[in-house]
Amino acid sequence: MNLTRKQHFFTILILGSLATISPFSIDMYLPGFPAIAKDLGTSVAQVELSLTAYLIGIAVGQLLYGPLLDRYGRKRPLYAGLIVYIVASFFCAYTSTVENLIALRFLQALGGCVGMVAAQALIRDIFPISETAVALSSLTLVIAVSPMVAPTVGGYLTASVGWPYVFVLLGIITLVITATVVFFLPKGKDADPEISLAPRVVLKSFRKVVTHQQFALYALAGGISTSASFAYIGGSSDVIINLYGFTEQQYGWIFAFLAAGLIGSSQLNQLLLKRLTSEQLIRTALLYQSVTGIILVLGTWQHWFGPAIFIGLMFIFLTGQGLVNPNATALTLAPFHRHIGSAASLNGFIRMSVGGLVTALVSVFHNGTEVPMVGVMAFCVISGLLLILSRPYWLKPSATADTDL
Repeated sequence: MNLTRKQHFFTILILGSLATISPFSIDMYLPGFPAIAKDLGTSVAQVELSLTAYLIGIAVGQLLYGPLLDRYGRKRPLYAGLIVYIVASFFCAYTSTVENLIALRFLQALGGCVGMVAAQALIRDIFPISETAVALSSLTLVIAVSPMVAPTVGGYLTASVGWPYVFVLLGIITLVITATVVFFLPKGKDADPEISLAPRVVLKSFRKVVTHQQFALYALAGGISTSASFAYIGGSSDVIINLYGFTEQQYGWIFAFLAAGLIGSSQLNQLLLKRLTSEQLIRTALLYQSVTGIILVLGTWQHWFGPAIFIGLMFIFLTGQGLVNPNATALTLAPFHRHIGSAASLNGFIRMSVGGLVTALVSVFHNGTEVPMVGVMAFCVISGLLLILSRPYWLKPSATADTDL
């Protein structure tokens, strides 16, 4: 599809807004964890399980939306998911127990995750395969605004009017995004009546996708390594607010500063792709993240760092996510065309499943120090690096060729 410069900008902006729904839903209520725990009469560790439930909901929901987006086109499943999300958001604002919050967050995720799958599918629909990584970097720029804005807004909302209004605002924002989708977003790939939704056929399609060598390598390596950011998200409010003594508002600004590393590296990625391959960029980023992760583990374990050095090292570590994420996604989706929705949903399922497990591990190993969070972060990137280094054993020359999927 040939787009003018202006159309390109607005298309990326709308797709980025769709893909940002879930990151906003994760980041905006993080500063409110202590307040939520107090109001609901529970612990921060229990509130963290509502984040785990959200990530599990995203993982499950993406498996459902992939085949639906291929069968019915992009718009109809998108509208359905956004409506579910909006309704669940308003119910979250009025919950009175942590158990209800966990259940409602799962439902909210089932609706909101459609934006993530549809955005990836539409990138492949609208842009040539040679431009996919660059387009995904632009998408990452829009998404990266979320962790800069969301925690700050959430911190001020929680401090001024209370954490329930975070969910009210999320519902209103998604209403606005839905309106832009209806009136301005290109429809992308048409419905394909030949694609069956029979469970046996869907599972067969999933099997073909997941057993493709290139998909398997980069979906797994990308999923594990980018889950380091979920460990950070799951543990950062407890570390920065409860351990280091910052306020909710200060936490929002620190979160925004760290997110600036993601924005910078994602935009640098577009320039680096002119000289280096996506594979080279992933390997380099994971290498320096692994080294930084080991330093973080040793330093927090031995109490070497104050807040300033800790935050600086976290900034360095998180810049790698802006290089790994778009390149791993581009390489994961590159071999597919007809079933791009299924490929995108499986990729998202793997990432969010690992992310949910990672946040649960941070909660389980919670001990009042930084070590569980940074330890899980380091484990994720080191594991991803080892998988990437094993590439020659995974991929045969034919594995990168396009398929008829």
